[in-house]
Amino acid sequence: MDDDALLAEQMAYYRAGAAEYDRPYAEYKDLQKLLAVVDDLPIAGDVLELACGTGQWTPRLAARAQSVTAVDAAAEVLALARARTVSPSVQFLEADLFEWQPPRRYDTVFFAFWLSHVPPSRLPGFWSTVAAALAPGGKAIFIDDGPAAAEEEEVLANQPAPAALRRLDDGSQYRIVKVFHDARTLTDDLTALGWSVHIRPMGGNFIGIAEPSTTSG
Repeated sequence: MDDDALLAEQMAYYRAGAAEYDRPYAEYKDLQKLLAVVDDLPIAGDVLELACGTGQWTPRLAARAQSVTAVDAAAEVLALARARTVSPSVQFLEADLFEWQPPRRYDTVFFAFWLSHVPPSRLPGFWSTVAAALAPGGKAIFIDDGPAAAEEEEVLANQPAPAALRRLDDGSQYRIVKVFHDARTLTDDLTALGWSVHIRPMGGNFIGIAEPSTTSG
């Protein structure tokens, strides 16, 4: 089955729900703790933030970076991110991450709660894009939900990719891609793709740091 329709529905969800996007960050202490973790991560130099959403992470990245290029496909969330972020070192870019290719290289590529929205069939291509975006010695840093988060989602069966159903305040509902990565399996998958990776759990989430292997293409 083709996952294009599922990804289109996922995009529609984030565009329609932009005004509700920040609610979990205000309601869940675990998310607030994760935001603070940025200060302890090896974020430096020129940073590329993928799927920046409404910019919850962007100002924290900017505080540690020389520059930040923040990319998202949804204009509605980008508008909120621009309003939240006043740093002159931050540039926002609207682009589909499944189509966009980085025009330059960065010291750090960061993405929070995006990897779980990438269909498994597109995982190799996505990580190829990340590798192409990294300067020599650069690192990919990622944060996402672990398997325990599945208990809080309405998981759907018989979809073209692992998926969940999300509802907005107006009653509309959308399918999204939602892959609940297990740290060990994800480590094995990334190692097979030519990455050196360390993933550590933090509550029901995980934090990963990955570097392209020196022996990979």
